[in-house]
Amino acid sequence: MALATQTMTDEQRKSVVVEYLKAFDKAGVRPNGGSIMELFAEDALVYFPKWGLAHGHEQIGKMFGDVGATIKAITHDYSHFNWVLTGTDTLAVEGTSYGEHRDGPWRGGVPYHGAGYWCDVFEIRDWKIQRCFIYLDPDYAGKDTARYPWLNKK
Repeated sequence: MALATQTMTDEQRKSVVVEYLKAFDKAGVRPNGGSIMELFAEDALVYFPKWGLAHGHEQIGKMFGDVGATIKAITHDYSHFNWVLTGTDTLAVEGTSYGEHRDGPWRGGVPYHGAGYWCDVFEIRDWKIQRCFIYLDPDYAGKDTARYPWLNKK
């Protein structure tokens, strides 16, 4: 990973995260029309559940393509974010989302145990995402219930 050359505040790091999430909501297109990939360092690491760890632009692009192909629409609930700021390059944000997966719609809290709740942990330096670990249930439509007895009883 690259050495830091620019000092960033927590608010500046938050702005990179918000731009990333807005681009994700628009199928990888940033508000300025650029690509979501421009927000990542060349050697960035991204983790997505059930996909694994992607390293560098090529693998990250493949991962976003694979995951994005299963999502018809997504919107993050920006007004309900909970930020965990450390005063360092690392920050976390948890929130909810809603949208439509190829298997059906989802909304955080509907049902309460379902998809839509997420937490992302970022490392951001020099206005670039160096590391992004995404923690969520990738069963957006809530169809994977047979393996969980507490869900089968409902």
